[in-house]
Amino acid sequence: MKIKTLLAGAALFFLSCHAPLFAAEQGKITTELSALVEKINAKLAAGKSTEADLAGEIKEFDALLAAHQGEKTDEASQILVMKASVYLMVLHDAGKALPLIRQLKTDFPETTLGRQADEMIASVEKQAEQQKIQSSLVIGSVFPDFAEQDTSGRQLSIANYQGKVVLLDFWATWCPPCLAELPNVVKTYQAQHAKGFEIIGISLDREGDGGKLALFTKEHAMPWVQFFDGKYWANKLAVKYGVDSIPCTYLLDGTGRIIGKDLRGEDLNLAVAKALAAK
Repeated sequence: MKIKTLLAGAALFFLSCHAPLFAAEQGKITTELSALVEKINAKLAAGKSTEADLAGEIKEFDALLAAHQGEKTDEASQILVMKASVYLMVLHDAGKALPLIRQLKTDFPETTLGRQADEMIASVEKQAEQQKIQSSLVIGSVFPDFAEQDTSGRQLSIANYQGKVVLLDFWATWCPPCLAELPNVVKTYQAQHAKGFEIIGISLDREGDGGKLALFTKEHAMPWVQFFDGKYWANKLAVKYGVDSIPCTYLLDGTGRIIGKDLRGEDLNLAVAKALAAK
């Protein structure tokens, strides 16, 4: 992941805020931040993406704040936003991003981003909750069950598949990475279904797309069950399990225990085959 995406806009970071990270004018602070971003990009490209790896660059954000102390401009407010973005989108640490956005509200209340701080805080708090949920869904833990209805109106829960190896697949017809991975999922299903492999699809398609979903699954040889409520990213099960990107998959053994996460390509087929052999 390159942090350049943060400079292009804050859609992923601020969700509903739609505020530009950088002012149109290329002032001194923007130039300094751009140089700092390039340094971070270089480290990410070299595989250095931990907080320890980026400790020097994170301190540079603080040095920039100190150097421009007293400047209560839109451009200066971007220093805090950029630092928060690194914590949120690179280090996946919403807990450390949140105080920075609160500081934005306190230190830059009259700036464009400062006036949107409450919306940003709500977004970060939501992501913090998602990360908390995700951190509990580790390999070896039992996946918390649900009780819903599939698109045919039948009862749907993990308990219904006891003794089966099950793939929970959070996806959508509008998601290019999901569609790119789909042939591998179909191939694995066709190869392993008769041996005890099942899939539960959880579609994040939008309201009104139920007919499109049904047609799509038929055309792409996807006979497994689907959960669909038309709520897009607010999909009930996506929210319940902290899903913030798709495709997102969990492979469960016959007791509902997580044995794999986000397996792709042949790795999925091999993991399923191994789990079935161990039954």
